[in-house]
Amino acid sequence: MSESRKIGDRMLPRQQRNWDARAAANFICGGAGGGLLLAIALASVHGEDLRPLVVLALALVGIGLLAVWLEIGRPWRALNVYLNAATSWMTREAMVAPLLFASGAVAVLFNWPAAFWIAGLLGLGYIYCQARMLHANKGIPAWRHASCVGMVVATGLAEGAGLLCAASLVWPGMASFGVLLAALLAVRLLAWRNYLASLRSAGVPVGTSKALNALDVRFVWLGHAAPAVLGLAAGLGGLPLLAVLAGVLAAAAGGWFKYTLVCRAAFTQGFALPRTPSRGEGKAGRGVQPGWNRVRPV
Repeated sequence: MSESRKIGDRMLPRQQRNWDARAAANFICGGAGGGLLLAIALASVHGEDLRPLVVLALALVGIGLLAVWLEIGRPWRALNVYLNAATSWMTREAMVAPLLFASGAVAVLFNWPAAFWIAGLLGLGYIYCQARMLHANKGIPAWRHASCVGMVVATGLAEGAGLLCAASLVWPGMASFGVLLAALLAVRLLAWRNYLASLRSAGVPVGTSKALNALDVRFVWLGHAAPAVLGLAAGLGGLPLLAVLAGVLAAAAGGWFKYTLVCRAAFTQGFALPRTPSRGEGKAGRGVQPGWNRVRPV
């Protein structure tokens, strides 16, 4: 390969390889677990013994953390993550996690109502930390927009409600939360539309655009429309089997989105020229940004 070809290849956005499926598993499982803890707190007022669901939620968060720990090149240095609380959202996620596990353990062991609510609020905080971790990666256009934070948070909440509805197979009374699931899916759909609109307005690498466009139609219909209708029918009619199906679809779609966001749509910025230089007395030309779906205005 010629030297000029090598330089040209370096100019284009490239798919990031630092975070792979194991990192995606942290966002998928951790977000679902945090959302489930908040959903359990809301459902705890019904008087059901939902402590097995708390164990499931904590297990999901633990699996996510284990996956990202296995991704680290030197896993025994993981404790160094606690050294950057002032600047790192990854550090803040790591600081929330022990409190989340402790409050969840208290809820399981003593069945205290306050412990369920503390765990639920910490679960929400955990999801927010994860969303801000992605947003802090300014070199990845798909992550750095503020709308990405809202989308990731909305996804975690919808996944948590979905898992709660899926638990209707064991606790039939949880079918009534199908209405809540439908409402959260509406919020997630609005966040998704806002996220796509913000990316299209600012411009994104072609690879990012292709990955998200490939997801769009099925994500909307299978991840929102179908489970919302099923959730409403289950909640209003008290139909546990419909609630289970709605919950599984909603949670699976959220995991699918986060895997796409981390592993398929995450392309680097690439190089850009604000204006094309000219020789002599000629005027400078338009800016160029190789590998993007549009030239950003200058």
